[in-house]
Amino acid sequence: MKHIVKIIGYTLLSVLLLSGLLFAYFNMPGPAPRQDVSFGITFSSRYAQLLGLSWQETYTALLDDMRVRKIRIPLYWDLIEKNQGEYDFSDVDWQLDEAKKRDVDIILVMGQKVPRWPECFIPAWADTDALRRQRLLAFEQHVVDRYKDRSEVAMWQIENEPFLRFGNCVNFDITLLDDEVKLVKGLDPTRPILTTDSGELSLWFQAAARGDVFGTTLYRDIWSKKFGYITYPIGPNFFLFKEMIVRALTDQEHFIVIELQAEPWANGWVADVPLEEQFRTMDEHRLVANIEYTKQIGFPEIYLWGAEWWYWLKVEKEYPAVWDTAKQYFVTSPQYAR
Repeated sequence: MKHIVKIIGYTLLSVLLLSGLLFAYFNMPGPAPRQDVSFGITFSSRYAQLLGLSWQETYTALLDDMRVRKIRIPLYWDLIEKNQGEYDFSDVDWQLDEAKKRDVDIILVMGQKVPRWPECFIPAWADTDALRRQRLLAFEQHVVDRYKDRSEVAMWQIENEPFLRFGNCVNFDITLLDDEVKLVKGLDPTRPILTTDSGELSLWFQAAARGDVFGTTLYRDIWSKKFGYITYPIGPNFFLFKEMIVRALTDQEHFIVIELQAEPWANGWVADVPLEEQFRTMDEHRLVANIEYTKQIGFPEIYLWGAEWWYWLKVEKEYPAVWDTAKQYFVTSPQYAR
């Protein structure tokens, strides 16, 4: 018994020591910030409307004033196919038309789980597993067939953080994800497929193994029901370590930051939270800090999350500082001087 206790004790001690060493490594000074990073955004017409904005006005301001030249656009299945078999792509068409006029690269996100809360957007009529699976694949085939000849579409994203248990979603089915990737790759073998996962809460390799490009989210300051406001106690080396593991376990060679926190994570609906509280997790100073932190990871592209909120602050709250700060990263980047 003493021998068993001793083995357990040494094992626990070794685990604690290894954990301590990893934690120390994660928080050591990271590499020098990468200077040739290109920037993009995620744009949700749905979220802009929920903020009380004209989504068309917001989108145009991002294109013309902010000079954004890389945009990730979620396709909301429940809005496009409100009735089974009837598709309305007019809003997506408009966004792509405006992007094409300005030589903007677009990532189209499709699936049952796409960006913005509540994460999954399944039409009410898709009320059985068999029907949902069948119609989801049919929806994605319509998307690819409609847009695969559009030069502004640079990449397809299949599902959003599918391995992260977050949001109001049905049970995750890995075989359906594989069927989606296979379908889209077969319909359009010319464009890369992007898969994504959580930066802080996932291991990456399952998502990374299924796509041509892997995108991580990255959040620094959040609000938790259990702990309140917290800052993740990890440095850029944490993400570099995960990249190293994924490269060893998969064939993935292309890594980007697809969702960098650039808006508040508040206790409640953001528009109802006082600005002073919103600014606890995001303001113009935290925006700069998050971008400079992320540049140390060294991934070539960073997509900022929260552009609709910047515009809401500017036009609804007469607080343009966050918008103006973000703008400097776009207008001074050589990739966007076109």
